[in-house]
Amino acid sequence: MKPVRLPAAATLALPRWALYALGLLYILPGLIGRDPWKDDAGSFGIMWTMAHGGIQDWLLPNIAGLPAPEEGPLAFWLGALCIKLFGWLVGDVLGARVSTAGVFVLGTVSLWHAAFHLGRRAEAQPLRLAFGGQPEPDDYGRTLADTAVLIYIGCLGLLLHSHETLAVTLQGSLVAWFLFRSVRYIEDATPRNAVLVGVALGLQTLTRGFASPLVLLAALFLCMRVLKLPSAHTLRHFGQAAGTAVLISLVWIVPAALAKPYGLSPVGDWLSWNANQLSLPDWTALKAFVRVGVWYCWPAWPFAAWAAWAWRRQHGLMHIILPTWFVGALVLLLLCDPVSENGDLLKLLPPMALMAAFGLPTMKRGAINAIDWFSVMVLTLLGALVWLFWIAKLTGVPAQLAKNALKLVPGFHPEFGIVAFLVAAAATLGWIFLVNWRLSRQPSVLWRAVVLSSGGLILLWVLLMTLFLPDLNYARSYASVAQQLAARLPADAGCIDANVGPAQRASLAYFGHLPFARVGQDRCEFLLVQDSSGRRAGQTGPVERALAEGRVMQHGDGVWGGRDVMQDFRPRDWTLLWEGRRPSDRDERFRLYQRTH
Repeated sequence: MKPVRLPAAATLALPRWALYALGLLYILPGLIGRDPWKDDAGSFGIMWTMAHGGIQDWLLPNIAGLPAPEEGPLAFWLGALCIKLFGWLVGDVLGARVSTAGVFVLGTVSLWHAAFHLGRRAEAQPLRLAFGGQPEPDDYGRTLADTAVLIYIGCLGLLLHSHETLAVTLQGSLVAWFLFRSVRYIEDATPRNAVLVGVALGLQTLTRGFASPLVLLAALFLCMRVLKLPSAHTLRHFGQAAGTAVLISLVWIVPAALAKPYGLSPVGDWLSWNANQLSLPDWTALKAFVRVGVWYCWPAWPFAAWAAWAWRRQHGLMHIILPTWFVGALVLLLLCDPVSENGDLLKLLPPMALMAAFGLPTMKRGAINAIDWFSVMVLTLLGALVWLFWIAKLTGVPAQLAKNALKLVPGFHPEFGIVAFLVAAAATLGWIFLVNWRLSRQPSVLWRAVVLSSGGLILLWVLLMTLFLPDLNYARSYASVAQQLAARLPADAGCIDANVGPAQRASLAYFGHLPFARVGQDRCEFLLVQDSSGRRAGQTGPVERALAEGRVMQHGDGVWGGRDVMQDFRPRDWTLLWEGRRPSDRDERFRLYQRTH
């Protein structure tokens, strides 16, 4: 027997304006007014270099002369194109983030349509009630689609990365689009739908390599076998999908291999990076996945696990089998990645949120009410704490809270921002209205639990990205370092060689307009050294030791080395012009040298 029994009143659709408003409140804070931080400054640097460079920069992704061809160019192409189109109007940073907003829309819309198509299928419908009153298939499908989107934007991992100009962000949305195209192909196995599946796979290949597309295509094939769908044309269609993916990948691979931008072929490095993403899974990878995945995929994974349990007695259910196979295949791929990053888990969220949407209707009313009250109490308390810390940092009362709020940003002087205050106040009033709606009307709609949890999470994000955005920019941006460097650099300075990391190089090039060495350029008159040795107070770093001993600075002495520029560092040949750091970082330091010989 099906585990779902719902009246039509429980499947009233969430008003479109409310869903759109939640989406805008979710994605816009964190895009507007935020400097490139260390997490996404490197990716922005590639986009910025492309937008202000030539065709060679589009074929060989680089950060102001530092080659970065590993992931693939598609996400950076989109950001650079948006800088070209909108940078003159809103600035290069916000221009690049127009692509981030578009990527978010692609992911949520794709997930909504995938859930809608699966939710209106006959096997997913609730049990028919004795006297009628059960929801119509389309109404039930829309309710599940709204629920899937609310669970998706309520995931902590998506909140962390959906506002960043990263390749993994685009990859997550493309997985959602592939999920939708897979649903449409299974419903209507035509060559057109097979080609569109291939388009989704090809775009993923240009974004983050070929491992994920291969695994997803295999998972889709196995899913069709489990569902026992007609296979007369399956192999031919899958061949068409694979061929389409390869052709899309060649759009970059062939020109880059033939043109050899800056005398280099990025394809070899890209293939090598792809090969290094795979290894045998081990216990360390499993522990890391569990440790991060528990909070990263919250609250999607508990609902998804409940869905698998609740529907366990039913067989051949597409809305359970399809996301289960996709999640399982992607988890296996993550366990085989020896250098997995948190952002890699983004591709798990669309199929997990889709499956979670089908778990919510099977939950008891008491469990849903418990989720309601937990969301109301915990998120309201956290929101009140954010306001309290903001008041404390401005007024100094309470003193201990003011001290805690400012100790991470030494030297920062908070100021009252009227626009930030009004936006934060409006978001808080919206939350109060939402809580009052829940308490006064006690609605029976299915999505009431997830709209509260997602709305509360959005409230906290809005408060942080308005009331504390100046603090965060001060602590995490390299704008102040770039301005200090630019002020000490001679006006007629030539190129600067550097051993700084990708994020630092991008930030310094953008904020300070520093003339870093181009790809393949040697013998610069200036050298910028980043010392990130992690030493404690009183200890000497590798640069000090090299200067004291008068020896050559070797790569591997504790300095980040994307390029081995320190191999020729002889202290007697250089004069120190400037030394500085971010006020909030006591370990990382920068030194600017000028060649004397």
